[in-house]
Amino acid sequence: MEFMEVLTTRYSVRAYRPDPVSDEILAEILEAGRLAPSAVNRQPYRIYILPTKGHEEKLADIYPKSWFASAPLLLCVTAAPAEAWTRKDGVNYALVDAAILMDHIILAATSLGLGTCWVAAFDPRAARRHLHLPDGEEPIAFTPLGYPADRPPEKKRKRIKELVVQGWPLD
Repeated sequence: MEFMEVLTTRYSVRAYRPDPVSDEILAEILEAGRLAPSAVNRQPYRIYILPTKGHEEKLADIYPKSWFASAPLLLCVTAAPAEAWTRKDGVNYALVDAAILMDHIILAATSLGLGTCWVAAFDPRAARRHLHLPDGEEPIAFTPLGYPADRPPEKKRKRIKELVVQGWPLD
């Protein structure tokens, strides 16, 4: 799949087929994540691969929508702020780096025919508890990972001129 096709066909999948994701495809998706850029190449993140079958109750505690546990796998990206680069004004880039990692994962999955849905509205305390996250590691985003069982809705995006500022602002 060409890159622009990946970008135009990616959508938030909320229904998944039970078909397993092969180890080879999962490895390709994880490699895409490994290649994600991060500030000063610190890579201050982890990827948790969670089978969903038999863990529906824990997953419902993390995020209560039933489709969240309907894919065969769930991925969680965490960040370790102490490992991240911090800008001179004190801004820590762990969240930015983790977001870039998740984006690489989601786009790679799309290119391979899999569906994902970026989930940030989860209960972080439940996630920390069920994933047994160590101190200093924060859950940032989840995505189910599997083959879509739904159809993409029409995409609604702002126009380019609403998003882009070209040139220096006038004084």
